[in-house]
Amino acid sequence: MDAQKSTGTESYLNWPLWQRDIILVILCIVSVLATTASPLLAADSVELALKFQCTFEDAALLTAYHLAGVGVGSLLFVPLARVWGKRHVFLIGSLLMIASSAWGGSTHMGYNYTSMVWARVIQGVALAPFESLINACVGDLYFVHERGLRMAFANVSLFGGAFLTPVFVGIIAHNIGWWWSFYFIAIFMGGGFLLLLFLCPEVAYRRPDRLNTDMMTASSESLDPNTVLYDEKSPTEQVIPRVRGNAWKPLRISPFDGRKTDESFWKLFLRPFPLFLHPAVIWACLLQGVIIGWTVMVGVILSLIFLGPPLFYNEEQAGKMYTAAFIGSILGLLIAGVYTELTTRFMVRRNNGRYEPEFRILLVIPTLIFAASGLYGFGITAAKVARYGWLVPEVFLALIVASMVMGATASAQYLLDAHRDIAIESFTCLIIFKNIFSFILAYFAYNWVFSGGIERLFIIFGSIEVAICALSLPMYVFGKMSRDFFHRHDLLQIFRLR
Repeated sequence: MDAQKSTGTESYLNWPLWQRDIILVILCIVSVLATTASPLLAADSVELALKFQCTFEDAALLTAYHLAGVGVGSLLFVPLARVWGKRHVFLIGSLLMIASSAWGGSTHMGYNYTSMVWARVIQGVALAPFESLINACVGDLYFVHERGLRMAFANVSLFGGAFLTPVFVGIIAHNIGWWWSFYFIAIFMGGGFLLLLFLCPEVAYRRPDRLNTDMMTASSESLDPNTVLYDEKSPTEQVIPRVRGNAWKPLRISPFDGRKTDESFWKLFLRPFPLFLHPAVIWACLLQGVIIGWTVMVGVILSLIFLGPPLFYNEEQAGKMYTAAFIGSILGLLIAGVYTELTTRFMVRRNNGRYEPEFRILLVIPTLIFAASGLYGFGITAAKVARYGWLVPEVFLALIVASMVMGATASAQYLLDAHRDIAIESFTCLIIFKNIFSFILAYFAYNWVFSGGIERLFIIFGSIEVAICALSLPMYVFGKMSRDFFHRHDLLQIFRLR
């Protein structure tokens, strides 16, 4: 089990599960709307290059600059969320997304490339609260044994649902114009803002330290490396009385309900940077950030594959090619949720009823199988699309995206369970690394494809991914020792940030 229940009704762990699930579903719905901004131009890159009179590389950079905005926004919004709670940053992100999407759509009237660049950057900033805080909300709302499928669901909303965007964007661009894709985001995000305002309360709770049994803080006693860090029984063996909560009694419209910590904003702002020295954070950045980067790379070049020779698809046909990616995200959700729950319960029984966060790392096994198969297969078949047709590379694309969902879920769950006290800062590290890596890939995508070829490129990517997944073995074996070491040698204390 996770953090102990408080007797106060403000603790969200006291609420009935269905109420917490409704809040998570609302957050995920708005996250899906926000993440549609990332692949918004995937099916239209050729048309945009012609309309804005820029190169294909410049058209691809519209995605790269957007990703840079996400990274910058995460650095700002995460400490704000730590100090004042998460509700107000979700509301700010929604408003920024509405404004920047309307701005981006309006650029069709003058085709000003610089204006489009800044609209895309602000869209990235608007997306940042959702990318960096949704996983942490799962930790706020649920016990350890309740998080598995819900964490996978949250990651699908962040990374998987966006792959359906190019399907609709292609249809919209072909029939009424690419700019309406921006306008539709603004319209639907307006509805999302109202959902957040009226139905989604603040989920951050200033819980007494004595109740945070899933958080390892500096004030805790040093742990012997031979003891079990998470001394938690299997959820089937524990019965905890339900305390009646006050989920919407009534929900305050105000975006703030007081400070959540007395710590300095600037200390919280700087906290993620020392964590890049933490082995668990390094492993999670590589596992999650790199596989997401490969999917960004595919998204950038997919229109090139299908819009150009030998297929010469139009925007609508090219957009439909992303359907496989969405199917892959759903497949990844199902596998991640079911596999994680089954393996965790199995390992808990084998471990005499004791839970260890390292059990979450076992999800890397199917991640490796799907990622290697998908990357190698996509590279070989997409390079010879005239021979294999459109369907075969689409199948491999689905495998890549499924592995992305599983890898993102494994890394997020492990950080949340093993290092709950630095979870938000760790997720910020993931966002920063992911967006820097994805920016580099998007920046050089066309040059690498034209110089090295798709097949050679994706064989290299697949080999890198296999090596990264292999790092999970020492992480699984030595993870407990690492947790104990960094509990006794707190990086944030060493850098005087705690």
